[in-house]
Amino acid sequence: MSGHSKWSTIKHKKAAVDKKRGKIFTRIAKELTIAAREGGGDPESNNALGLAIDKAKAANMPKDNIDRAIKRGTGELEGGELFELMYEVYGPNGIGILVEVVTDNKNRAVADIRHVVNKNGGNMADSGSVAWQFTRKGYIAISGDIDEDELFMTAAEAGADDVQFDETAEIFVELDDFATVRDAIRKAGFQIDEANVIYDPNAPVELDASDTIHVMGFIEKIEDLDDVQNVYSTLEISAEAIAQMEAA
Repeated sequence: MSGHSKWSTIKHKKAAVDKKRGKIFTRIAKELTIAAREGGGDPESNNALGLAIDKAKAANMPKDNIDRAIKRGTGELEGGELFELMYEVYGPNGIGILVEVVTDNKNRAVADIRHVVNKNGGNMADSGSVAWQFTRKGYIAISGDIDEDELFMTAAEAGADDVQFDETAEIFVELDDFATVRDAIRKAGFQIDEANVIYDPNAPVELDASDTIHVMGFIEKIEDLDDVQNVYSTLEISAEAIAQMEAA
């Protein structure tokens, strides 16, 4: 089982909790607004907006919420200015972490992150000192009963770099080919659970189960901050750590 698949499983469980608190809608709304602001309100010509709309629909976000977020981005509705920021962090055991933020208050965002990081055994890192450990890629996840051979051939022929199978089928692709691969998989009839642009760790680090769970707790505290949009780490999550978490 790959680290992405296990991390994705945990994030999906956490998303159910986030949904009850409305946080997932807030985060998706920010993605919609940013995407519409940068590329316009037409998902056919704005790939980033199309991805954000797909995510919103998968989370059962009301259509009115989606439309309002897009209109804020295109300027049809008023809204506070949003800033996209990236912070680099060293977590426990030296794990590299990237924190994507979308906020209307830069000072609040960095103060909140610094507080959580310093309080829980991490350190804020200099710009570039962590980012080099990651590569920007397209990521597609598909779960359920699927024909692995058909999915592999569909993804590979469309230009995917890597296809991995476990509890979740995961496809990794260069950014230039992302939309092509995603559309080919859909056209072949597969139901996509997740399609995002991610920061993929170049050399994932596996720790023992206890340290892994500790680092994951650290990451979750950062994820819980209101201004945090996404968190990526170099942590490779072992099957042993997952088993301990599920048994707890």
